[in-house]
Amino acid sequence: MSASLKLRYGTNPQQAPASVFMAAGVDLPITVLNGSPGYINLLDALNAWQLVRELNASLGLPAAASFKHVSPAGVAVGVPLSDVLKRAYFVDDLELSPLATAYARARGADRLCSFGDFIALSDTVDVPTARLIAREVSDGVIAPAYEPAALEILKTKKQGKYAVIQIDPAYEPGDLQEQRDVFGIRFEQRRHDRRVVPDDFSNIVTTNKDLPASAMRDLILAWVTLKFTQSNSVCFVKDGQTIGVGAGQQSRIHCVRLAGQKADLWWLRQHPAVLGLPFKSNIKRPDRDNAIDQFLRDDVTPNEKSAWDEIFAQTPPQLTLPEKQDWLSKLDSATLGSDAFFPFRDSIDRAAASGVKYVLEPGGSTRDDVVIQAANDYDMTMVFSGVRLFHH
Repeated sequence: MSASLKLRYGTNPQQAPASVFMAAGVDLPITVLNGSPGYINLLDALNAWQLVRELNASLGLPAAASFKHVSPAGVAVGVPLSDVLKRAYFVDDLELSPLATAYARARGADRLCSFGDFIALSDTVDVPTARLIAREVSDGVIAPAYEPAALEILKTKKQGKYAVIQIDPAYEPGDLQEQRDVFGIRFEQRRHDRRVVPDDFSNIVTTNKDLPASAMRDLILAWVTLKFTQSNSVCFVKDGQTIGVGAGQQSRIHCVRLAGQKADLWWLRQHPAVLGLPFKSNIKRPDRDNAIDQFLRDDVTPNEKSAWDEIFAQTPPQLTLPEKQDWLSKLDSATLGSDAFFPFRDSIDRAAASGVKYVLEPGGSTRDDVVIQAANDYDMTMVFSGVRLFHH
């Protein structure tokens, strides 16, 4: 380890020189085992590492995050996959460890947005996880340790330039105050060291008080995910993974619409018509992802469709709107988490359209009564945590 690390450039190539460093005499808690991570890579890596570390500590399960531009495209814990999800995530030909399962879920949540991701893993990277990472387009990975054989697999990725970072799992910032400079002005605040606790889920404000263990797990996953997602943010969660993340929007309803659309696409990718798409054998994984996205879009252009001849053995008929609506009506028992209160019932109405049964938000709006009534209208269970989770 060393106290500093020079980088190729900053956020953009014209922002050079760039580096990361610690106070004099203090070593960085990270070691670069392979490749040369950039400025944005390290921002993703350090945010994502905090997320998976906290999620692992909260749930006692291996955790994985797929980060892009300082927000997660997907987050998950190592809950076993169904055969359908294995096919939808393109991992039905692999033996998956619990950690590999967590990353398969995180990557599979939104495969378009995960293209070129930075990966964070809570546990020692094993060979099954390394083999899964090796076949995806990714910029790098951060983890507390690597099995020797797993590290050798990762070192061959991107012609040997794949960024592999090891972080000291015991590292904690020495100062509770954190600083950053913006336009020559220094900001300072207490580091956001608030951890999730059981009492965060004790204030159930709806008529329906049902909160099974699986829902509690997903509420915790939503809470921790939102803590490290650029605000405004919401996330849809189901079965131990995010299925849609809406980040960095100025309006909360736009966050919900974005995340809800992603959740719908996640569910539609499990439709038998999608699982049975006749891809040609030489089509690469990113091209399959793009083709599936086009196949499920209502506004696919003639030019896009004409390219299908190069992708599919025979052109498949697209799903009709009634077929999509029928399939989407089967999505249920999902969880919606929000980093701040819902100011109107519109977010709850949109969430109900994507099968949301459980809702987590801080509460505190002047219209809380209207939002609670909306949740009651759909027989949802709504929890007011009392904890805002803005992240900027």
